[in-house]
Amino acid sequence: MTGSEHAARSGEPHAFGRRRFLGHVLAATTLTTAAELLPAPPARAGVPSPDLTQLLDLNDVMTAAAAPTSALIKIEVASDGTVSFALPRAEVGQGITTSTAMLIAEELDVPVERVRITLADARPELVFNQLTGASNTTVSTYTPVRVAAAVARSRLLRAAAHRWDADLGDLTLAAGVITGPGGRSAGIGELAEDAASPHTLQMAVDLKAGAEFTVIGRPHPRVDALAAVTGRKTFTLDLDVPGALPTMVCRAPTINGTVASVANAAEVRGMPGVTDLAVISTGVAVRARTFGQCIDAVRALRVSWKAGSAAGKSDASVLDALRSAELPLGVPPLAPSVEGRFTFAFRSNSALEPNCAIADVRSDRAEIWSSLKAPIVAQEAIAAKLKLPLGSVTVHVTEGGGSFGRKLFFDAALEAAEISQKIGKAVKLMWHRADDARQGRTHPMATSRVHIAHLGDTVIGYRQRHTSVATDLGHGLGEIFTALAARLPVGDIGFSETFFQLSQSTPYRFGVTSRLLSETDKTFNTGSMRNVYSPDVVCAREIMVDQLARKLGKDPYRYRLDLLQDDRARAVLEKAAEVGDWGRSLPDGVAQGIALHTEYHSANAVLVEIDCRPETVDRPVRDGVTGPRVTKAVCVVDVGLTVNPRGLDAQMTGCVMDGIALALTSSLHLRDGYFLEASWDNYFYTRQWNTPPELEVVIMPTTTGEPGGAGELGVAASMAAVACAYGRATGTMPTSFPINHDTLSFEPKPTVPPIPPSPTDGLDHVR
Repeated sequence: MTGSEHAARSGEPHAFGRRRFLGHVLAATTLTTAAELLPAPPARAGVPSPDLTQLLDLNDVMTAAAAPTSALIKIEVASDGTVSFALPRAEVGQGITTSTAMLIAEELDVPVERVRITLADARPELVFNQLTGASNTTVSTYTPVRVAAAVARSRLLRAAAHRWDADLGDLTLAAGVITGPGGRSAGIGELAEDAASPHTLQMAVDLKAGAEFTVIGRPHPRVDALAAVTGRKTFTLDLDVPGALPTMVCRAPTINGTVASVANAAEVRGMPGVTDLAVISTGVAVRARTFGQCIDAVRALRVSWKAGSAAGKSDASVLDALRSAELPLGVPPLAPSVEGRFTFAFRSNSALEPNCAIADVRSDRAEIWSSLKAPIVAQEAIAAKLKLPLGSVTVHVTEGGGSFGRKLFFDAALEAAEISQKIGKAVKLMWHRADDARQGRTHPMATSRVHIAHLGDTVIGYRQRHTSVATDLGHGLGEIFTALAARLPVGDIGFSETFFQLSQSTPYRFGVTSRLLSETDKTFNTGSMRNVYSPDVVCAREIMVDQLARKLGKDPYRYRLDLLQDDRARAVLEKAAEVGDWGRSLPDGVAQGIALHTEYHSANAVLVEIDCRPETVDRPVRDGVTGPRVTKAVCVVDVGLTVNPRGLDAQMTGCVMDGIALALTSSLHLRDGYFLEASWDNYFYTRQWNTPPELEVVIMPTTTGEPGGAGELGVAASMAAVACAYGRATGTMPTSFPINHDTLSFEPKPTVPPIPPSPTDGLDHVR
């Protein structure tokens, strides 16, 4: 008899061990279960450290915020033997529908293929349990989902025992079939109604021990893989909502510009296929029979524009403002030191799927479809915009084709709702690819200054001052900080500083440590890009660790080992050096770099090799970009318990690509209040030519038994490793990122309409 069956019979709901939890059978006609309200996780004990994240980090805060409503998400067993779960998170390619299906399959002993994961509509009663970010989904849902599945398993076994008048100990459940004495068997679907309850019941269940796992921890293909490769996967723009026609917006040539007048509205309304035209808060909306007709109409519009919020600003002027806002490093100690200043350009999230939404707004109600990571906040904002009661606005969360933080914001959904209300018809809104680069959310420009004081080989003080264009946290995280303010050990500081302190860790023995954020300039549309502050902060730190090692005549890998204070961080660093063959002989102009990052109960080390030889840097390539090439990468991760190693491997591969892009090629150039980049032909994410031919992801065995954060983990160390390798290959420490930002290697596209001044005007600051 397993622990679950024993718990169902023992009547010991309060005799809880490490794996025993309370759950519920909910009142329903078919078996429906949920976890008990779970307490917030306790603060972790650890070695004394100035690092706040040793006690509480951003992931802990999000888990604590989600816990009180964990009983409101439920599992249903249907009569056909399928198991359904509406996941209150957004699937945007990170694979959480697969890992969640695996958790249910493990505890319920059903095939993964029989588990149906959908995405929950916006549910205000979930409060903070419907926010996707900070690598938190698996961490915060891991226990509630398993508890609900274990309750379902126990009820099904009890239903079979009652039907057959058998003892629970004589029954087994495997692959969705319960087998009993005398060869009797029944599928879970046959027993779903018997296992249901007309009243809500509380039950105690024991979860499986790790040694019993047969699904968790085993590589599994994505549950949506076949649909993806055959083109049957459904995204927002694939939905067939009655009456919803293609819609696009003509936008200002400068960031957040607004319409002054439209000279030819009647002419454009008469163009082929055009059904509607309306001036809205963000531009001029055009609805037509096809997107091609929308594009033609947008290009034909003659619009006069009012100046935008960033009018006249450029990279140089924003950088000057950042330098003026930098916090002082303080009086340096009377000790030897190394110091560096680093600049990071604006960057785009650059998700594969264009920003899009469908809206059908009527006089008394509204219905929205979009890929949203904060659907409750979106629902509230849309209701306020439309002046409708919250309950009259339905928000459906669709699967998204990438996000990297972009879909924490709901600009397209809000815009689609405004257009639909204004014209009185359903719309299928798609942003042009250039819209998101030029008017969408960007990762803010920033500077970071680092000062490390040392006595001999011992670091006695580390100070970092990170200064950034303000990051918009109006997507729900700020509300979490407000709600939990009394429980957060951060004092009376703002949203951004709280986020910053809770998301930044220090794996090294750095003595007296001080790390502060200063933000300025709210005129830009900014957002949280994958790993938020960490890529820039960690890149600056790791370069300076390299510089200190160089000054001391130390090997940068071995010096890091000497500084480390955490066994898990030490293990990933050692494994990266071993697998990547650290220190091997390389030609002049080719070098290795190694870097480390820890966050959200996880650790990551990345080793890369980069080729900076003239024949590599100067060779012609099809898209006009030249530069160093990363030829090898080894990414070692310890995320605690890995639910799906195959999914983790894919996530880390993507993280390495992000890191290469951030270090070498990807940025936005600001000129006269608008960004020059307009699509992927001039926003240079990692391309095939600079993807490492050798790439290996190593997943360390779990030592914790619990999952840690994984979705963003590999970006910071990857970027830092590339930067460190570049410095060693060229003999020059890089200080501006991406490294090729100062070379404008493309002819900027015009803004349409109207066409701005000549693209060559005013470009001296980016050449």
